[in-house]
Amino acid sequence: MKRFYKQVSVAHGVHGFAVLLDGKPVKTPGRRALALPTEKLADAIAVEWQSQGAEIIATTMPLLRLANTVIDGVAINPGDVVTAILRFGENDLLCYRAHQPPTLVTRQAEGWDPLLDWVRQRHGARMTVAEGFTPIDQTPDALGALRQALEELDPFTLAALHVIASITGSAVLALAVAEGFIPGATAFQLSRIDETYQAEKWGEDAEAQKRAAALAHELDKAVELIALVR
Repeated sequence: MKRFYKQVSVAHGVHGFAVLLDGKPVKTPGRRALALPTEKLADAIAVEWQSQGAEIIATTMPLLRLANTVIDGVAINPGDVVTAILRFGENDLLCYRAHQPPTLVTRQAEGWDPLLDWVRQRHGARMTVAEGFTPIDQTPDALGALRQALEELDPFTLAALHVIASITGSAVLALAVAEGFIPGATAFQLSRIDETYQAEKWGEDAEAQKRAAALAHELDKAVELIALVR
């Protein structure tokens, strides 16, 4: 799509902050008002619009895309997103451990155990851990504690958390990032302990590195969204 506007601005309205293109408020793909909860987020999305060249490239506007997802979907049915995140909790990456080699076992324990301790102490979610890939049945109490924590989040944070959980394979890591226990970059590194070990043993793969960089960037934008709505 060709750029059709010259000026980008931010205005405060009844339902929040709006981004204006030549004085006209931006709408979501669902034709809803792009009503944003903070001026910081509106300013950041305005920068994305202002940074467009002669052609508008949607993939270079990740915050706008996330905000659209929230307004057109998450805010309408937050329970569906909570349930989707809980599926990652049911099969949380941090709960599936290698039984060998010792180096990998140690790395997983050192990296993941503090997160499981945190979620138990912070939210009362005592996650079950096992070796291998046999499916684990997390207890109703653990999943209920995770659900309660998720249901307390605003739609924007919830959407960002879903992105993080999808990338890391862990509801616990995502919740820890959302609550500021660990940075997003640390969560990404912890989610790739197995991949890092394999790369050290067998060598780096250029395509795998490229995919990892793209995922890391996507996770960074989700973390940025969390910061901008606070």
